[in-house]
Amino acid sequence: MTDILQQDIMYLPGVGPRRKEILSRELGINTFGDLLEYYPYKYVDRSKVYTIAEVTPDMPFIQVCGEILSFDETVLSPRRKRLVARFSDGTAVCELVWFNNVKYVKSSLAPRKRYVLFGKPSVFNGRIQFSHPEMDEADKIELNEMGMQPYYSTTEKMKKAGLTSRTMEKLTKTLLSKLVTPLRETLPGFITKRLRLMSRDDAMRKIHYPKTIEDSTRASFRLKFEELFYVQLNILRYASDHRRKYRGYVFKHVGAQFNWFYSHNMPFELTGAQKRVMHEIRADMCSGRQMNRLLQGDVGSGKTLVALMSMLIAIDNGYQACIMAPTEILAEQHLQTIRDFLKGMHIRVELLTGIVKGKRRKAVLEGLISGDINILVGTHAIIEDNVQFRSLGLAVIDEQHRFGVAQRARLWTKSKNPPHILVMTATPIPRTLAMTIYGDLDVSVIDELPPGRKPIVTIHKYDDQMTSLYQGIRNQIHKGRQVYIVYPLIKDSEKIDLKNLEEGYEGLLQVFPEFKLSKIHGKMKDKEKEAEMEKFVKGETQILVATTVIEVGVNVPNASVMVILDAQRFGLSQLHQLRGRVGRGADQSFCILVTTRKLTKETSRRIDIMCDTNDGFQIAEADLKLRGPGDLEGTQQSGIAFDLKIADIARDGQIVQLARDEAQKIIDDDPTCSSTTYQMLWDRLSELRNVNINWAAIS
Repeated sequence: MTDILQQDIMYLPGVGPRRKEILSRELGINTFGDLLEYYPYKYVDRSKVYTIAEVTPDMPFIQVCGEILSFDETVLSPRRKRLVARFSDGTAVCELVWFNNVKYVKSSLAPRKRYVLFGKPSVFNGRIQFSHPEMDEADKIELNEMGMQPYYSTTEKMKKAGLTSRTMEKLTKTLLSKLVTPLRETLPGFITKRLRLMSRDDAMRKIHYPKTIEDSTRASFRLKFEELFYVQLNILRYASDHRRKYRGYVFKHVGAQFNWFYSHNMPFELTGAQKRVMHEIRADMCSGRQMNRLLQGDVGSGKTLVALMSMLIAIDNGYQACIMAPTEILAEQHLQTIRDFLKGMHIRVELLTGIVKGKRRKAVLEGLISGDINILVGTHAIIEDNVQFRSLGLAVIDEQHRFGVAQRARLWTKSKNPPHILVMTATPIPRTLAMTIYGDLDVSVIDELPPGRKPIVTIHKYDDQMTSLYQGIRNQIHKGRQVYIVYPLIKDSEKIDLKNLEEGYEGLLQVFPEFKLSKIHGKMKDKEKEAEMEKFVKGETQILVATTVIEVGVNVPNASVMVILDAQRFGLSQLHQLRGRVGRGADQSFCILVTTRKLTKETSRRIDIMCDTNDGFQIAEADLKLRGPGDLEGTQQSGIAFDLKIADIARDGQIVQLARDEAQKIIDDDPTCSSTTYQMLWDRLSELRNVNINWAAIS
């Protein structure tokens, strides 16, 4: 059976070389097996046949069986005709109408012949009408066996080649008729029995041709579970293998540096969430295995403080630590924050980015090798070959989705053993997504803000209400506050967006002649950006006009207003990140989302969610459902689990969890993945690795 599924799709009756090329290019369908795994996206119930007398215009797609009585053809223009057919089943008469392919339709249908019509009824001139209905000869189909009709997604190029949903349905039916022996089972009996899953063969046939809704539901569950189970099994096998191979440095002591910091330099009482996360990190560092932990926390939740305390534990045990940030601005901010935290302590903290050159760079490189530098803060410059540490014990990666897998892996070469890894992100990741993208990492969450922080008030305004908005900005600045005004910058319309920003900046100079303004966008030179940012940080300018370059890495506690123009053009996660630039001081902060009045339902929903909650995890869950995992920032580059054919991480969270639990049972029972009891699973994983799933691992 495996052989037939590997056959070239060109040799399936109804395909041929031309259609094969289109199927390959548009959908990646090259073999019989690929076609079998091209699943319907919906079904329509065709088990019931209505009489025309029963039909009402509010019905969904339905079917009627009858005869064409006559045709009436009307010329609408030199290139356009309308074809109307009178259709009857003996209970009443309705009209069928076509505006496209009139000549073909008329030649393929014959009066006084029985047809099964399938379409959406409407009313025109008081009579029931069907526009462009599907027509099947009644004697060629078994009405009582039609059940649920599958619908397949198609592209415009496919449709031009005649590869409509109906054609895909017929091709799949042809293929299934060729599979005379059952498909090979890919899940062991102990799993299918325990979870009461139908067989793979049954599931494949019923996903394409279910008789009932229950058929399609059970088939879908079986196939989704299998897909997610092998993703999770692969991730957990990788993690198990990794833990066995790589022993971690054992940091036994919480020593003088940590204790001094905790007693004398701690800026505020740790939240319960920060304490919990520190216990988790401490347990990892003592365990003898390499820590691979993802630290999630909203903007301002205190991740940097947790990272610093973890670095102090490494230093107390005679090791060095580093923190790698995606931008120079963020690296410099971390440097300043860490030096402020460590004031009065004998710990050397240095910076390594692209702008650190000459004698200064040489001194940093020498200090790392000698061990004089305890903490290195930098960008991807840290992973350059000539950067060597005496003893790197902990590497912290901030906003890790900005780094590729290969870049992160190079940190491992900086030490005899791989250092402990703490990955941080302020982009909240929904649990089911984290379980899949970062499934080989242990996850810690800081879900509390430090005491004294007031929730940001988010307000929606329309672009015809700018006068009142400007007055609100003026009032805040008179209170001594500062303001961000953000313009969108989307690649597809970058020139227009930059022009809008430049014009907007000039306009704002006229609106606020009494205030000083800064301007930042990605096309400016780094030195120019830094100079403008520095003015804003020091309070020399009151308003910062910028694109989304300020999304990550700007910390100005005095800034209390974030105005986001054309907010309808941003995704939820990006809006939340931008909002996180304010609310960092003790004052009440505001985020103003400015949109046009013409909004789609989805956009209105996004804006409402932003106004209703400051919870980054709620927002991330909503974003996942609205946009899907492939669109979320940072998830595409990971390459893991987004070749899913039928499962949907956003909507199938319970199945993800079930698959994870089942996979974990296997790994717990067979951590070396060598038991013959599970040989079927290891063989199947090897097969999948050789097909089309990108299993790139994260850590």
